[in-house]
Amino acid sequence: MLSATGRGRAKPPRGHPEEPMKRRKLMNGSLLAALIVVALATIAVPQNQTAAQVQFPAAGESVHFALTAADDKAVTEQNFRGKWLVVYFGYTFCPDVCPTTMLEIAGALEALGPQAAVVQGIFVTVDPDRDTPEVLRDYLKSFDPRLVGLTGTHAQIAAAAKTFRVFYERQDRDDGTYSYDHSAFIYLVDAEGRFAKAVAGDVGKRQIADALSALMQAGH
Repeated sequence: MLSATGRGRAKPPRGHPEEPMKRRKLMNGSLLAALIVVALATIAVPQNQTAAQVQFPAAGESVHFALTAADDKAVTEQNFRGKWLVVYFGYTFCPDVCPTTMLEIAGALEALGPQAAVVQGIFVTVDPDRDTPEVLRDYLKSFDPRLVGLTGTHAQIAAAAKTFRVFYERQDRDDGTYSYDHSAFIYLVDAEGRFAKAVAGDVGKRQIADALSALMQAGH
């Protein structure tokens, strides 16, 4: 068998100091590769979602939705032209991921300072049966009054989720209650209604703000 150093070179004798050094290098390289794979998997695939379910619109692709705002008015993506959108799909009965993500989005708006004037945070429910406009309004004002909640019929929400490539699935329990598995990404949309970038929902307010600021300054 060929040595790790290449063809045509003799193996160092047993106990030679070069051999354990090479083994350590190989082990360190393998460990680093394994850590990178684990890190990428952690970022790319939210809990309860397989890699096959993680999809995003193409950069520059227009997004579309027709939903209902907290004041019962029908809205589409056209109502937000001129503003950057920070869009998250979830539901108000979500026990931990959704409220944590909304806190980070609210923190990102605060961190943006004056730039936040041209940014709109949007929470789209995947649970229209429980998340009425009034429920959404009360839920979001506890995070930041600038946040907008959108609901609609099941068909309207499915159509909105499709344009963002959002995965969600209802999970019924034996006790008659239910929850939702859903994508845990934040979708950034430019002022012309085109998809710009997706960031993991757990990256933190500073990273969300930095991603938005960089895209805005780049004139995306």
